[in-house]
Amino acid sequence: MFRCLLAGFVGVIALALVGLPSLAQDKKDPPKKKERIAIADPEKVKTDPDFLIQGEYEGIFLTASKKAGAQVVAKGEGKFDVKIYPGGLPGAGWDGKPEPIRGTATRSGAEARADVILAGTKDETLGIITSGTNGGMSFTLTHKNHSGGLSKIERKSKTLGEKPPVGALVLFGGPGDEKNWEGGKIVEYSDGKFLNMGIKSKAKFGAFKAHVEFRLPWMPNSSGQGRGNSGVYLQDRYELQVLDSFGLNGENNECGGFYTLHKPSVNMCFPPLVWQTYDIEFTPAEFGSDGKKTKNARATVYHNGVKIQDNVELKNPTGGGQAEAATPGPFQLQNHGDPLAFNNIWVVTGAEQRQ
Repeated sequence: MFRCLLAGFVGVIALALVGLPSLAQDKKDPPKKKERIAIADPEKVKTDPDFLIQGEYEGIFLTASKKAGAQVVAKGEGKFDVKIYPGGLPGAGWDGKPEPIRGTATRSGAEARADVILAGTKDETLGIITSGTNGGMSFTLTHKNHSGGLSKIERKSKTLGEKPPVGALVLFGGPGDEKNWEGGKIVEYSDGKFLNMGIKSKAKFGAFKAHVEFRLPWMPNSSGQGRGNSGVYLQDRYELQVLDSFGLNGENNECGGFYTLHKPSVNMCFPPLVWQTYDIEFTPAEFGSDGKKTKNARATVYHNGVKIQDNVELKNPTGGGQAEAATPGPFQLQNHGDPLAFNNIWVVTGAEQRQ
């Protein structure tokens, strides 16, 4: 009888299991990983609708007659983050207050058109980004009884293309100057020949003023430290971060930050594939006769012509940097596997401070 009862019990369990969905059916598929896109040549994105939509916009809230700026950041596969800055763009009117109006946008179909939803509006479309009658992109917006029309612009640093002054040491001004770098090579794109990364200058420096130009790649499906990552190391000790931080808050591990030490006072990162500038004033650490450090290194940085680091102290080397010492050090252009380009790099310093 016990065997009969047991057999019956097992049969009931089996029938019950037949009616249940399998564990394999319950298990959700992991989210599909986005394809890595890393384009360094502007010619190859001219017709990409996401590239056409992303970027910076400026205009006027018509009913308030106030200037406004917007940054539209591509997140891949037709998705965008949107920030609207009262007063104008960072470094061009917006002074940090009030907080930017945030939202998202989604591209409609294969054309360069996107619907904008602002945070807290219950999925209500309050803006449209689309191509204008003159071929440019426009951003029309209605928010809290204010209507506005913004046009896409491309800002340029006021120091872009700045020629080296008399007495400057040109580390890279064009093909042939790659010889000034250990491992220096030329990378060629449709618009010119530029300098590669993962290299160190043969010359070493103490105190200096330097000019560096760089261009971030188009990597819409990537994020964080995987999006246009590089760095300019001063004396091969202190990393001034290079990263596609367009539209982000501006932290010490983002563009314009001294890695882990100091965030920029304003995020001046331009969109990808726009040439950008660093103008750097550097004072090295000082050491006593006993070899002990008596003063920290200091640096002032202008990013795209705007001061973002004001005589900040560099209390220690950043990650991957060489140990501090009284000796001069080279520049390093860091390579993290993303295809950036560098150009027009020169340094002003006394000959006695250079080896």
